[in-house]
Amino acid sequence: MARCHSEPTERMEDLPRRPVVLVGPPNVGKSALFFRLTGRYATVSNYPGTTVDLLMGRLPEGAPLLDTPGIHSLFPLSAEEQVTQALILSAQPQAVIQVADARHLRQALLLTLQLAELEIPLVLDLNLMDEAQAEGIEIDLEGLAARLGIPVAATVAVSGHGLDRLRALIPEARIPRVRPTYEAPLEEALRQLEERLPPVPGRRYRAIGLLLGDPWTCQQVPDEGLCQEAAALRGALEARYGRPLLYVLTRQRYQWAERLLDGLVRRTPPASGVRQGLRERLDALMLHPIGGWLVIAVALWLTYQIVGVFGAQVLVGFLEETVFGAWILPALTALAQRWIPWGLVQDFLLGPYGQISMALTYGLAIVFPIVGTFFLMFSLMEDSGYLPRLAVMLNRPFKALGLNGRAVLPMVLGLGCVTMATMTTRVLQTRRERVLVTLLLALAVPCSAQLGVIFGMIAMAGPGALGIWLAVVAAVLGLVGALAARVLPGEPSDFILELPPLRAPRLENLALKTLARIEWYLKEVVPLFMLSTAILFALDRLGLLGGIERAMAPLVTGWLGLPPQTAGMFLLGFLRRDYGAAGLFDLARAGALTPHQILVSLVVVTLFVPCIATVMMMIKEHGWRTAAAISAFVFPFAFLVGGVIHHILRWLGWG
Repeated sequence: MARCHSEPTERMEDLPRRPVVLVGPPNVGKSALFFRLTGRYATVSNYPGTTVDLLMGRLPEGAPLLDTPGIHSLFPLSAEEQVTQALILSAQPQAVIQVADARHLRQALLLTLQLAELEIPLVLDLNLMDEAQAEGIEIDLEGLAARLGIPVAATVAVSGHGLDRLRALIPEARIPRVRPTYEAPLEEALRQLEERLPPVPGRRYRAIGLLLGDPWTCQQVPDEGLCQEAAALRGALEARYGRPLLYVLTRQRYQWAERLLDGLVRRTPPASGVRQGLRERLDALMLHPIGGWLVIAVALWLTYQIVGVFGAQVLVGFLEETVFGAWILPALTALAQRWIPWGLVQDFLLGPYGQISMALTYGLAIVFPIVGTFFLMFSLMEDSGYLPRLAVMLNRPFKALGLNGRAVLPMVLGLGCVTMATMTTRVLQTRRERVLVTLLLALAVPCSAQLGVIFGMIAMAGPGALGIWLAVVAAVLGLVGALAARVLPGEPSDFILELPPLRAPRLENLALKTLARIEWYLKEVVPLFMLSTAILFALDRLGLLGGIERAMAPLVTGWLGLPPQTAGMFLLGFLRRDYGAAGLFDLARAGALTPHQILVSLVVVTLFVPCIATVMMMIKEHGWRTAAAISAFVFPFAFLVGGVIHHILRWLGWG
């Protein structure tokens, strides 16, 4: 499945022509629907910000299908809406599937009316029908289709219910025959603008765009005087109504949508069962000023048990000691000694820095079971709807960092992959916020592979180490974030976040998401482990590795109080932080690190420079100067904090 990481005006020419496009707000199941329609995996989540990129696949009959970022309007106020607007206006889709929340049909029709004014063939899909029925909502689908003049489907994307009907309706997509009418002053202003525009499909949509001052629409109009005339009309209308024109237009669309739905939607009191009552109480607890933090503590404890205990101890012990240690490595060593006469090749494959003995052992026997269990926990929190509630709980602390709560989303995504999270900082509205979040991501947000190894090592150091590590990371985030917020100019923007309902995760979705992330790990991370090991092998053969370790010894052994061999693990951290963490994990399992040293090494490797891929993404998103400045700060700061923690712990006699 291809991804297009594009800004609104970037690389639109690379997109397929005449695609079928999925459009709709966040949290309505577009990504789940994409998977069902294409048979290919797309990340399914319950919070905004996941589908910041365009996901591309193909329908069974061969037509390209694009999943767009979640939007509420075609007139962009955010980066997501800019991307979707540019796509629809540039790619000339053969059909648009508007995915709507069946529980909130009136709000969905606001987007339907804009698509009608754009005059694009449309199919309306009312998803989440199971949740609508559970709330006692009944919709006359045939009546709605007749009034809109387009096909209307009803689906439950996560289970596949109604998908056959939706597929059959795609070729029947039609331009809606409804056209909302506005109050006389608005209609007169639109008439004046429409008369000046070429008689092409979507002329009314473009007239509305001009009236609202939409930048894209103004760029497409060669007559600069028309944009100035539209601005004058907008000023007169806002003076008449005493409100921003967008507010006035939206209010009148709401009124029009209510009239259109008259008699089509019936509501009955939902049956209040034990499950619904439990869901409501749990939702309230997750957002409670005190109870919400208790839920966070429980979530961390559960993650620690699944990842740190089961993944890092049980699974790693079996794979490293039995599968690799007792079965694979002895058999391959015997074969190599018998069939490979060159000692250099034997060492390259099975020596101390061998591709099999080190790279694959680290990647498959040590890191793989840890990240696999972490991916499972992360998918569980996504599908349940807990992640956006976590964002709400962390909104207030983030305000102290000079950020709005929307910044929580890239930070949470960073727990999956810091590189991808760095790219998603573009959803933030100001450069100040994007740079600040990128700094915090690079400094103190461990990716899934690294975090899994960290949980595994903390399990060896004891439960108290988890509290100390969390306190140090939180303190660093707070201190650096607050200071950077004072240095970087600008003000935080407003925070608006939709909360999807809590849902019982489906085993199928959990399995698909976990397996897809494991596939990413095997394809992207394991090869980097092998490359890093090859570099270490070359440095060792050239006699440079020992020199580097000796040069770092005063810093590592003196300031940090760690064994000399950890210098090599920090060297690995330059290539990938999770690989360096895996090396430390191996040392800890061998008894080479005390609980005190485990904690110090974890602090350093958590605050260490980001991996090469993240640095490249920082350069792409913010320029090489910003990337270099962040990296130059993070490296010495990590060792500074690690040394301070070492001396404090030694003074306290801990570990």
